[in-house]
Order: sequence, then C-alpha cells, then structure tokens
Amino acid sequence: MYHKAYGIIETLAPLHVGASAGEETGNLNLIFRDQFTQTGIIPGSSIRGRFRADMRQSNQGAENTWYGHEAVKGEADLTSEALVKFEYASIVWLPVYCPNQPIVWVSCPRLLTRYQKTSGKPKHRFKPYTYFGVKEVSKLFFNLGFIHLQSVDPDLKHYIPDGLDELAAGEQLVVVIDDCEMPMIHDMALYRQSRVSLEKTEKKAKKGAFFDVEALPEGTILAFPLALRETGQEKDSWQAYLPDSGFEKSKELFLGGLESIGFGRTQISLNLYHKEVQS
Repeated sequence: MYHKAYGIIETLAPLHVGASAGEETGNLNLIFRDQFTQTGIIPGSSIRGRFRADMRQSNQGAENTWYGHEAVKGEADLTSEALVKFEYASIVWLPVYCPNQPIVWVSCPRLLTRYQKTSGKPKHRFKPYTYFGVKEVSKLFFNLGFIHLQSVDPDLKHYIPDGLDELAAGEQLVVVIDDCEMPMIHDMALYRQSRVSLEKTEKKAKKGAFFDVEALPEGTILAFPLALRETGQEKDSWQAYLPDSGFEKSKELFLGGLESIGFGRTQISLNLYHKEVQS
C-alpha cells in the first residue's frame, strides 16, 4: 500500500531538462518530451535526484531512510528499496505569447486529465476551445493561425493549482486547445537561446562550441505523482517525510541543467492526493 501525493512545479526561470544532440540535429540541446503530446516533461529520476541531493545537504543521513541505500564499490551490497516513488512531471498550464492578450495559459484534454488523475480532483470533461478568465476577443492568433474561443468553463478554475492567485481569480486567460494542436503551440512557446564559446585569441566560435538550447518558459506549471510506501511505522509517515525533506508549504529548488547561466529555478509544493484529504 502507498500514500499517494503529488507535486506542483512552477518555473521561475527557463527550465532545461534534456540531453545534448550532435551535429546531425544542428547542435540542439533538446528538452525531454512526452511521446503522445510532444510536450516537455521532467523525468522522475531528475526530480528524485534533486530531492535526494537537497536532503543530503540539509539533513545528512535521512536520504538513506527515504531514498534507499546505494551500492558502494568495494563494500557489501546494501542497495535497498526507496520509500518514496517519483513519476515524471507533465505540463498542466503553459504560457504562450499571443499578440492580442499578450499571454495566454494553454493546456489540452490529455494533459488536464493526467493532472486530474494525479491530484485526485473530481473528474471533468475537458472540451477544446473552452476558457476561463478575462477574455478581450473571441479568437486568438498563435502565429500560424486563429483559434476561435467557444464557451466559458468556470470549472477550469478547480484545475488551477493552489498558489496561482491571478489564474484562479480569472485575471488571466486559460484556454483548453485540442490535443493535436498542443505540440505546435508548445513549440511556439519554448524559450530558445544560442550559446557560443570563443577562441581565446580570435572572435570566432571554437569548433563544436556553437549550439542552441531550448527550455520551458518562465511561468510553466507542471505536476508529478509521488507515493510513499507504507511501513506501519510513524517515522516513515508522510508527516515525517515533509520536515525531513525541508518542505512546509513550498520550496525553491533548481532543476535540470545550465543553472549557472540562469536556468532551472523553480518553486515546488507537495500535496496529499485529494481523495485521502477528503476521507
């Protein structure tokens, strides 16, 4: 048995979690993507590694309790199962530049349904082109075409995570688009930057030292499931894990790569699965 919970990630700076590619793809540092929606994700291993490293720094020794003992070369195999399980984080709401708004937070039924299952919120039928919040016009222009808004869906505010006061109050526009449109609009929203390393004596790029980076933009909201394995001991409870990991309501953590040049700053909050709270 497991205590189910979930985490919310709000990006406070562009977020790059991925791997570099070679010249065959134009020296692009691509982010990891979900195979179905082609939208950015953060692997569970990346989240777990960040949490474990942070716990080791602030509460040394506790990481072995929650994340298991790792095998050490030359010593007896003490590898053990972790009490905390992490899944990948997927987008809930993505900020996109729109000339007549100028920022709209978009999502699609598949991503919102995953968030509903992750958080335990009531089931809802998410319909494309419904919206919530301040609407200046009846159609939105996303560079490659127009999206005509249909009807307001006041229930969308229940699928805006806690702490996002402007979105929840309807002061900003959130829009549900079709699943098949999400990959294209997602790629329009990504933050991109070219990086170069110069020769010491000449103003030209070193060989192989010019490449592009893509990242999720500031203001992106993601959610990830996590679970705590029940042991029947109070010291292994959810109430014990939160202080050990340094969480009260939320915590600022860096995720991904390129932190030294301003990437990866996030605000993360942990919450119990809603059905457990209600019971």
